[in-house]
Amino acid sequence: MSRKQWTTKRAEKQARVASVAHLADGKVLPTAHIVEALEHLIKPNDRVVLEGNNQKQADFLARMLEKVNPESVHDLHMIMPSVSLPSHMNIFEKGIASKLDFAFAGPQSVRVAQMLEDGLLEIGAIHTYIELYARLYADLIPNVALVCGFKADQYGNLYTGASTEDTPALVEAPAFKDGLVIAQVNEIVTQTEELDRVDIPGDWVDFVVQADQAFYIEPLFTRDPRLIKDTHILMAMMAIKGIYAKHGVQTLNHGIGFNTAAIELLLPTYGEQLGLKGKICKHWTLNPHPTLIPAIESGWVETVHSFGGELGMEKYAAERSDVFFTGPDGSMRSNRTMCQLAGQYAADMFIGSTLQMDPEGNSSTVTHGRLAGFGGAPNMGHDPRGRRHASDAWLNMITDEEKQHDIVKGRKLVVQSVETYQDGATSTFVDQLDAVDVAKKAGMATAPVMIYGDDVTHLLTEEGIAYLYMAKDMEERKALICAVAGVSPFGQRVTQAQIKAFRDAGKVATPEDLGIKRSDANRSLLAAKSVADLVKWSDGLYEPPAKFRSW
Repeated sequence: MSRKQWTTKRAEKQARVASVAHLADGKVLPTAHIVEALEHLIKPNDRVVLEGNNQKQADFLARMLEKVNPESVHDLHMIMPSVSLPSHMNIFEKGIASKLDFAFAGPQSVRVAQMLEDGLLEIGAIHTYIELYARLYADLIPNVALVCGFKADQYGNLYTGASTEDTPALVEAPAFKDGLVIAQVNEIVTQTEELDRVDIPGDWVDFVVQADQAFYIEPLFTRDPRLIKDTHILMAMMAIKGIYAKHGVQTLNHGIGFNTAAIELLLPTYGEQLGLKGKICKHWTLNPHPTLIPAIESGWVETVHSFGGELGMEKYAAERSDVFFTGPDGSMRSNRTMCQLAGQYAADMFIGSTLQMDPEGNSSTVTHGRLAGFGGAPNMGHDPRGRRHASDAWLNMITDEEKQHDIVKGRKLVVQSVETYQDGATSTFVDQLDAVDVAKKAGMATAPVMIYGDDVTHLLTEEGIAYLYMAKDMEERKALICAVAGVSPFGQRVTQAQIKAFRDAGKVATPEDLGIKRSDANRSLLAAKSVADLVKWSDGLYEPPAKFRSW
């Protein structure tokens, strides 16, 4: 008979909980003593999840973790979906943490790259969101999760509201593997009935602490229509007519950017002119983009399921429950894990941008001196070969040659929308991604590619659309990319005769081929030309953050 002890992790957890009994009132930790509590609850070399999402940040716990004594708490292996705050990186400078697994690091991308070069941190891997969550249940099971919510009761029940985001996925792994879950909240109430609803049950949560201020939310998906250029509008017109309408895209995800914001604002105008309402863009996996308000109000959008919330959109989403997923309390329910799954398997199309693309169509946002990560783009920006349900858009991607086979499968549309030059001087198109060199210097096993070239079906630039899925081989694929690369060095690698042949074959479409006059691509087509216009479209329900107010 085995003499092995099978409950060592549970015993370790119980010991840690007991070590703060003199500080805690049941499950409530006092704000003034949270640093001391963390020094008891977190041990050297622990795997620690720190909730940092696209928008919602467990910023109080991050600041308090920064204050622990490095002699007591050190060499932590941090798991952070989004590295967004200075405190996220300060813990590495102080020796409190040494290793990082993450998905996105936009605001801290330069600092991550510098600290990696200086040897102050080790990168485990750069993940897509859902890949990182999945590993929490396999080889990256956390010892501790530091998360946040709007409210908690004294029993640990959490209300996370419109910004639920990653919290369920981050909490469940340690809660059911004898780890610790500590949640910061804006308010602690006495009774469960005082919560708007229960998003995370109390028996998943070990401790709650009231933060010294409301947690930070970044309005990451808000784009001011005043900054949308004529080039964005031209590309949006081509996308709507040459991709969305051509393939009958009804279920989709939009990446962040002015290119996609322009598309959203053209649906009620240009899309209406084309008679496309009810034929495209009905079901969205998307954060509540303010620039989608006119399309919703015009009857284009049937459903939106969101990864997270968006600051200022709370009242609007609550009042449009036919469109958004909302709880019995009326507030929106976001869930990044489920929305990522919907974006991967249910969506017919992903469209997003990138910083660099190589000759084969591989792309990355990791460049020299900027380790940004990817977020959800790799997850949604690939063709999921496990998909088995069909849709018109998915089936429309089967080429004539493929139709000759007994067994055929459709394909997800993966669209990269880029301007040929990023800032007027730096070409988007490069012979080798910076990510290759970054990987070598950092000792990564593989280059941090965001979207692999063989997944990209369409390339959209201001010059036109390259239908890459129609390429007969790699050489033709490379030539199709060059055909829409404009005056960049890539664009000089194809002749006008080659481009004409591609256009005649329907493998490249310019604005002229699509019947689009470049002179028509101007701001008069935007359904809303300012944030103030978006507020009017929403009947005053949209309450934009102060930095987006021009009135």
